Amino acid sequence: MFFPEICAVCDSNLNDREDFICTSCRWEMPLTGYSKIKDNPVFIRMNGIAGVENASAMFYYNKGSGYDGLIHKFKYGGYSRIAYKLGRWFGQELKESSLYQDVDMVIPVPLHPLKILKRGYNQSEYVSRGISKELRVKVKTGNLLRVKYNRSQTTYTEKERWNNVEGIFYLLRPSIFENKHILLVDDVLTTGATLEACVKTIKSKVENCRISIAVLAATSYDTFGKD
Repeated sequence: MFFPEICAVCDSNLNDREDFICTSCRWEMPLTGYSKIKDNPVFIRMNGIAGVENASAMFYYNKGSGYDGLIHKFKYGGYSRIAYKLGRWFGQELKESSLYQDVDMVIPVPLHPLKILKRGYNQSEYVSRGISKELRVKVKTGNLLRVKYNRSQTTYTEKERWNNVEGIFYLLRPSIFENKHILLVDDVLTTGATLEACVKTIKSKVENCRISIAVLAATSYDTFGKD
């Protein structure tokens, strides 16, 4: 009553039927529709640099927009519930797509333990748990590991981002991923360097593994090659 919940995008007060995003902002959310399109821009980009089965982003965002702020809230502000809820929405889309029907397990892009200690949680794991709830498959953590601590990618140029992820992941038990279709989940697609490093690490250890990618958001620059 005295401290009403507010919209995570526009900061307006929510009514009793709204959950973390107001009806207007949810209606205006810049959804990509990529989950039902095989050769979408995210797939073309990631398949070109990493060789993947499928790839999709739920929505577009640009720095300074309300949806950029939405990501910042769950990534740095401690609002893990937002990451989970968005994961549920994205999972509903993926469930309705023929491209993700045979996914065996969901794998969040891991954070280094020191970063988890600092942040409190891995936001990609919460997104993954939301997706897995809708796809009805398990989230698998603790097999793909981040073994090198690196600074946030947001502080680097595009060239520096690629150098920053060299050798940062390790696959503990390759047999877990053998003959599986795994869905690799991250929050935001920028250059694709981190996701490529994950895919290369898995493929270097597992011959028979199909890898698809799901990210919550992609910028217009990264999907279309323009500002």
